[in-house]
Amino acid sequence: MRLLKPSKGLIGVDITSATVKLLELKPTAGNYEVASYAVRPLRDGAVVERRIQDIDDVASVLSRAVEHARPSTRKAAVAVPASATITKTLSFPLELSEEDIEERIIEDPERHIPFPFNEVAFDFQLLGPSPFNEDEQQVLLVACRQQDVRQLTETLEKAGLEPEAVDVETFAVERAFDSLRRQLTTKGEASACVALVDIGAHMNAFHVMREGHIVYSRDTVFGGRQLTDAIRERYDLSMEEAGFAKKRGGLPEDYHAEVLTPFLETVVQQVGRSLQLYYTAGRHHEVKEIVLAGGSSVIPGLAERIAEDSGMTVTIANPFQHMLVSKRLKKDALSNDAPAMLTACGLAMRAGQ
Repeated sequence: MRLLKPSKGLIGVDITSATVKLLELKPTAGNYEVASYAVRPLRDGAVVERRIQDIDDVASVLSRAVEHARPSTRKAAVAVPASATITKTLSFPLELSEEDIEERIIEDPERHIPFPFNEVAFDFQLLGPSPFNEDEQQVLLVACRQQDVRQLTETLEKAGLEPEAVDVETFAVERAFDSLRRQLTTKGEASACVALVDIGAHMNAFHVMREGHIVYSRDTVFGGRQLTDAIRERYDLSMEEAGFAKKRGGLPEDYHAEVLTPFLETVVQQVGRSLQLYYTAGRHHEVKEIVLAGGSSVIPGLAERIAEDSGMTVTIANPFQHMLVSKRLKKDALSNDAPAMLTACGLAMRAGQ
């Protein structure tokens, strides 16, 4: 789980419960170029709560995504979910080198990691001198179970990719958010708090970002799949037909009142509840703006309803807005998929680090 530094392009692979997303970025002069990408659906049950249940099935879908995207590299980065990791900020004497710190962690793993050490993959990053003690330095430690890393890297390898790095989803989102900041009204305020609401197929993740880092998170089991299910049941459609209708329209006149409006109201209520819990948790920094991400963020009327309820500016995420785009890609298609590509983007941005 060492953090490697690729010198050329890198593929970010985001495996969710509904889709596999692949994105290749190439670093340019102070920027990135979107070189290739693909999004492919997964069958129900292949991935459950961000954990792969069928490696062969997921690898097969990822392989087809690679074939469609035709990336110029096979080096890829993937992420473990934050719920599967332990992240701690530790303090060590300032004079210790990286090798010394690694040795100390290995010598006394029980002190820092709540897993049996023979089952652990870990990495750390030096953060610099401690603001609390001038004789100490701070170290960010990240650990997870080896089986989680092996499962992801095996999936990449079965799809013909070369695992270059294993990251944590929240770190990837923070990296991608840095690219988003330029499209926000608070872009000139580094310390301004922004709520990032990622509405996936099954989960609604609410993050508060401040100074480039996630300072508060809350997950809710509710996502775009509920709207698809409601369309399927109301109009007696197959799941595929309901998903197509949700994106393309063409539904009966009662759709907005009977199906869409109740879904929108539920999402609005959840965002409002998450904001309340953020403040109830003793957070004193006011949220100034909301960014919507995830495949369901583009549902017509959602951004407007959240803006009306919260009284804040609501923006739909596009991490590629200020990036170059390869001439062989369709910009309209990329823009449509952009809100769901934050994690894949953050992983691929490691190419420039």
